Amino acid sequence: MDFLILTNNDFFRLVNDGADARMITASVYNEFIKEVCAVCCAPPSERHHLVFTLAYIETELGSLHETHMIESPHANHIRKALSFVRRMLKYVQTQVPPLSTTQKSDIQTPPFRWTGSLVELVEIIYALDEIGCINDGQNDIKDLAAFFGAQFGLEIKVRNCYDAYLDMKRRKNESRTYFLDKLRERLNLRMQRDDAKELARR
Repeated sequence: MDFLILTNNDFFRLVNDGADARMITASVYNEFIKEVCAVCCAPPSERHHLVFTLAYIETELGSLHETHMIESPHANHIRKALSFVRRMLKYVQTQVPPLSTTQKSDIQTPPFRWTGSLVELVEIIYALDEIGCINDGQNDIKDLAAFFGAQFGLEIKVRNCYDAYLDMKRRKNESRTYFLDKLRERLNLRMQRDDAKELARR
């Protein structure tokens, strides 16, 4: 929205140029009011621009009002126009949230949180990267770390991810994938327990 739009009309031009008051007819004045109303019907996506537009014309009319005051034949028209613009600006401002306000509904909290260690998550990330089961392996560790971080509300920096991988490589045991080994062990135990429960029900 052009914030000068309310100055591109006969009413504002005549008042601003100090034209003969007889030229500012009721029709010219009403056309200006209609234009203000039309601008105020802007869609929600343009509401912030609308505030700037109304604030600009309010400033201009306010300056003209101070210049002409009572002795000018234009004073009554300017005063009425200024009063209307101010009322509309006040109304519009109640409909528009501050630019710096973040709506609570816009903030999305991840439904799941990673409560293990970073090294444990990195084991999974590197394993998935190595096996190539995401995007046919057409991605790198940085992409995967960013993805998993976003899912769990974490910021996983590439350097931290690589440092965790180096820690894994320094492990002295025969198997250096502690967490993946634990996952395999626990999942096998769960299936064994389920098998035992099924046998007990027979």
